[in-house]
Amino acid sequence: MIDHTSDPKHATSVDRRTFLKRVGTAAASAAIASRLPAPGSVHAQDATLRPDPAAKRGGTLRYGVHTAPAHFDVHQSGTVANIGAQSPMYDTLLRRSPKDGQTIIPDLAWKWDISPDGKKYTFHLRKGVKFHDGADFTAEDVKATYDRIAHPPKGVVIPRTPLFATVSEIVVIDPHKIEFRMSEPRPKAFMLGAFASGWNIIVRKKSLEENGGNLRQVMAYPGTGPFKHVSRKDKEVWIMERNPDYWNKGLPLVDRLEIYHMPPFSAELGAAFLSGKLDYARLLDPVSWRKGKEMQGVSAAAFNQSVIQAVWMNMKKKPLADARVRRAMHLAMDRHTLIEVVKDTAPMQVGGFDYPFHPMSTPLAELEKKLGYQRDIKPAVQEARRLMKEAGYAQGIKGLDFVVRDANTFKLWAVAIQAMLKEHINIECNLRVVQISNWFEEVGGGNFDLGISAIVSTLMDPSDYFTAWYGKDGPQNYSYWTNPAFHDLTNQIDRELDDNRRKALVRKGEDILEQDPPLIPVAYEQIYDAWYNKVHGQNPSTYFGIYDVVRWDQAWLT
Repeated sequence: MIDHTSDPKHATSVDRRTFLKRVGTAAASAAIASRLPAPGSVHAQDATLRPDPAAKRGGTLRYGVHTAPAHFDVHQSGTVANIGAQSPMYDTLLRRSPKDGQTIIPDLAWKWDISPDGKKYTFHLRKGVKFHDGADFTAEDVKATYDRIAHPPKGVVIPRTPLFATVSEIVVIDPHKIEFRMSEPRPKAFMLGAFASGWNIIVRKKSLEENGGNLRQVMAYPGTGPFKHVSRKDKEVWIMERNPDYWNKGLPLVDRLEIYHMPPFSAELGAAFLSGKLDYARLLDPVSWRKGKEMQGVSAAAFNQSVIQAVWMNMKKKPLADARVRRAMHLAMDRHTLIEVVKDTAPMQVGGFDYPFHPMSTPLAELEKKLGYQRDIKPAVQEARRLMKEAGYAQGIKGLDFVVRDANTFKLWAVAIQAMLKEHINIECNLRVVQISNWFEEVGGGNFDLGISAIVSTLMDPSDYFTAWYGKDGPQNYSYWTNPAFHDLTNQIDRELDDNRRKALVRKGEDILEQDPPLIPVAYEQIYDAWYNKVHGQNPSTYFGIYDVVRWDQAWLT
């Protein structure tokens, strides 16, 4: 229930040191330098992945990552819980090279052509490729896969659907040639990046037909990938073996994968790696990562993640439907303190409504001069209180239901945000912690006022997440936000092929989002990986996110 508080006065803003003492958190850590990945290359058609000539074969790779999914449908997922374990069993049309995580190279398509007008993409598919159940791979499987991604059946929600909004027709030319025909062109790097996404695995047409187009409850539907399913113990380990019939001869290099479920940023993951029970750890907490870095025989990398950490505000609830209230809540956040709150739990960085390390976004140094991002938050709090008064909530708001995803970062942040909202604009929240699958059910069903979690994008390009996160009826628009001016602007950004003009449009979009927030940006994540030096062929320091180079076919052990 939501009502108005009768307290006529707001508490004064406290300094960051006092606030951190109140929420029981230490002082700030040094910021980690952002790495700016280059946009995907569009010319590497002769660069099919080949084994390292120096590679040794055999052995078992023990990998620790979050792998406790709510379901098994990779297309419908947006979490590493699926892609972290399942990806080694599948291939995609194109892929990002494991050498840099950026260059787009062939995969199941050995060659592609783009028409001069940019409205037709033709893929030439490999012959002799087999699914793990022995069935032949053909263009019909690609068509079935992408028909589902671009136009999901009823009851199926796929976050990558907006990437293919202009795909009007998918035509099988012959068993090994397929055309994607578009109603209008998109930037080539954008479209090729979409086809190379690790999320867009190719599945059998028969698998989709036999399961009504929904693979959520099918644990090991056949793929064409470098590893085959052996066994799985829920929330413990997923074991896979080398696919002896893999189309890319010479790969994979290891005989067996053991993928252990380890919660992100957890002490459990850190301890397992530091004690040598894992060969490679992903999503390490900062303390364990620093310890690993100092160990002899260990390498480590930090890189940007394709994720925003945010609070969604249910616009179907009256107070939150008012843009002034939402902007006031946005301005009430002390973002530098929020980074400090989790500094020993997860590596984070300040950002706004788009990736702070993208060349089209407002640079961080400039962003931090704006209200809501400054280290001195007094001007932002003053404006927040003015907006609350103007909206008719000078007395504040009581009883907001704040749904918190059950992870250490979100629980720490929720306590801090609860205190900031109360301290700065007299909004009172009741925290309700739920499991990850329940969070999406609650928020997706509208059973919340505020909700804190994280969502991913496929690409760093705003044409992806401006639609998926903020688009009208976008698959990750959990606030039910609409803004016709922004949606029109997004359409212009999508169609604009000139980078300078696109950048100017993105900055206009940022201005709209600041005044009419669809969510409260909390932070942008970084990834901390570490591995023992016996693991070769995997160095993610130039990667963007953890969803594209995830197959382990190129990794080998000494």
